[in-house]
Amino acid sequence: MTIVLGTPTVDGVGEARAALREWQSDEAPMQLHPGDVGWNYRFGTAETAWAVRTWSRGGRILAVGMLDSPTLVRMTVAPDAFRDEELARRLVADFSLPERGVLPEGAVSIEAPPGLLLHDLLSKEGWGVDEPWTPLFRGLAEPVEGPGVRIESMGSEQAQDFVDVLRSAFDTSRPTREYWHAMSAGPFCADARCLGAYDDRGSVAAVVTVWSAGPGKPGLVEPMGVHADHRGRGYGRAITVAGAAALREMGSSSVRVCTPSSNVGAIATYKAAGFQVRPEVRDRIRSA
Repeated sequence: MTIVLGTPTVDGVGEARAALREWQSDEAPMQLHPGDVGWNYRFGTAETAWAVRTWSRGGRILAVGMLDSPTLVRMTVAPDAFRDEELARRLVADFSLPERGVLPEGAVSIEAPPGLLLHDLLSKEGWGVDEPWTPLFRGLAEPVEGPGVRIESMGSEQAQDFVDVLRSAFDTSRPTREYWHAMSAGPFCADARCLGAYDDRGSVAAVVTVWSAGPGKPGLVEPMGVHADHRGRGYGRAITVAGAAALREMGSSSVRVCTPSSNVGAIATYKAAGFQVRPEVRDRIRSA
């Protein structure tokens, strides 16, 4: 049967998300998570649907991708299709040919979990590798220790505080309050928790959003940030521990995150929060 590349409708994104939820496991490598799609809803419902791609055979979704930017696709495949040659060759063709509607001409990147046959074929086609990223993992079988600071759930009334911290943490004009409201109005927000860590004066020092993939599945930390005025005081560790505790309450089996290996401060923060480092991963790149 022929493999079909598709862009789902607004209502059809749920099917791609369901596949991503099914494919998550503690034994799986770092890969596209349903929370990544949920976080993308900050750009809007139609924009998120446009960014998603699926590859199906016989009506079954075998791979899901999401355009994190016009030149970067993040993707993963069903666990039993990691070495599926027909799928891998179709993916290479769709990523290589701009007319297929996935990636444009010129310099582009692909984030894909290690172990895919796709990587072998991309190497043969001359694709290189980008800078390393470090996955980190923490199991949630045991109770999570206390964060040591005041933690509060953040809702619509705290939206401005939430985005102000992220804007400071990442030195960016995004996200905006409107982004937060769009994300929270998305169809997958029930799987998310937004938390804030507060200082002794009642100011929000750090924030995190965590995403569940369902009971018995690994959850995701995305994003986490500490306000520039509060760095170096342990708030990053505290909010990450609080996020892990929230995911455990939601039934998650573990929590994971991935950060550039060059970001030694972030890696140290996650390790202090009980995360263990996994082997580095690299995006595949095609130069201009």
